[in-house]
This record gives sequence, C-alpha cells and structure tokens, in this order.
Amino acid sequence: MKSTRLVAALLMSAALALGATAHGARAADADALKVATDATFPPMEYTENGARAGFDVDLMNALAHAMGKEVQWTDIDFKGLVPGLVAHRFDIAISAIYITPERAQVVDFTEPYYAGGLVALVKTDSPIKTLADLNGKKVSVQVGTKSVNFLQAHYPQVQRVEVEKNQEMFDLVGVGRADAAVTGKPAAYQFARTRTGFRVLDEQLTTEKYGIAVRKDEPQLRDALNRALEKIKADGTYAAIVKKWFSSK
Repeated sequence: MKSTRLVAALLMSAALALGATAHGARAADADALKVATDATFPPMEYTENGARAGFDVDLMNALAHAMGKEVQWTDIDFKGLVPGLVAHRFDIAISAIYITPERAQVVDFTEPYYAGGLVALVKTDSPIKTLADLNGKKVSVQVGTKSVNFLQAHYPQVQRVEVEKNQEMFDLVGVGRADAAVTGKPAAYQFARTRTGFRVLDEQLTTEKYGIAVRKDEPQLRDALNRALEKIKADGTYAAIVKKWFSSK
C-alpha cells in the first residue's frame, strides 16, 4: 500500500509539473510575437554567422521591446509570407514587403516604416544606361515580388528570368545569364556597395513603401505595432536603426 501511495504521489507531482510547464509555455507564447521573414534580402534581412541581421530584424526587435514582447521568428520563402500569415502559421510578416492594393485586399498593413522602390542593377560595363534599355533584355526577378507583375505590365518586351532567391538574381547578372536584375532599392545598393563590378541605374522604376503585414482579423495587433512605431520614432530608436543600416545613402 505504501508503495502504491508513493507511486500515486509521484504521478500527481509529475502531472502538476507538466501542467506548470504547459502553463509556462502558454504564458511565454502570449508574450511572444510570432514573426516570419525571408532572411535573404540584405540589408533588410539576412543571416550572418548563423544569426538573423538587418534593418527589418532590428526594427522588429525594437518594436517588440516597446510592446513588452519577445520575437519568435519563422523563416519562410518570400512567396509564402502572405499565404502563411492568412493560414495562421504566424501572426506578423516583415520582410521588405511593399504595401500594394493587391496585398491590402488579403492582409492589413501597419503605417509605412520605410520608403524604397524598384530599381535595376547591371554590371558596370553594361550597355544598359536607362530603363528603356531594359526592353528586349533578360532581367532576373524573384518570384512572389512586385517586380514580376510590374515588368509584365510596364515592360512587356523584357525577358523575365524568375528565380526563388534574391541572391540568385544577382548571380545570374554576374555570370551573364541575365542582363539586369530588378529588385528593391536597399538590396540593390547594398549589393553594389559590397561587390565590385556592379552599378544601379539612377532612375527608379517605382517608389514604394514598406509595411508590416498582419491578418485582417487582428486589428488590435496592427494598432499596437503602429503605437510602438510611433514610440520608437519619438525616442530616437528608429533614427538610430536607420543610421546603422543606411548611413551611407
């Protein structure tokens, strides 16, 4: 009987411990912002020495701090960000996402947090001098980005070469399999600064604004992020992050 009571007591203790652990995990989850990104787009988001880095990463961490939260990151291909958000795989997507009418029909966005736009990157010795020179050329773009539809609509004579990753676009230009890459301004200038033999055309294709995406059924989360953005702009944190990543621009 004594051993039976001992076993029962041990089982009860284990159950209580497991319950406490589960409660603790739920509490930790409640204090975490579940955020997804495609960390392949320097200087906005990328991996360095096995850790995420970049403007968006620093910004999201600052916003979370202002909200009294932690960040629980998920890495996903860019084309999966909006579908994954809608499917409740995570609650926030930040990955140099342009605010577009098409995306705004599916998800909500915070107030814009940075201005960018589409630009064309070519090799230094390329004969391409203006945007008009892109017509008839092979231009690499990343699937799921605005570059694809924009070129299709405005530069129908361009031969689009669609790739999965941002780095692949630049690699194709480097080896001559594409004449240009059309991508976001920050990434193009970052690449041209850190690799010899490339330049960005002076004229932009578009001027766009980046936003943080949330589900349409989470207006309170969108509003909380907007309040946090106002807070870090007021206390100088935002300016410090911009200076860190774009001081040479």
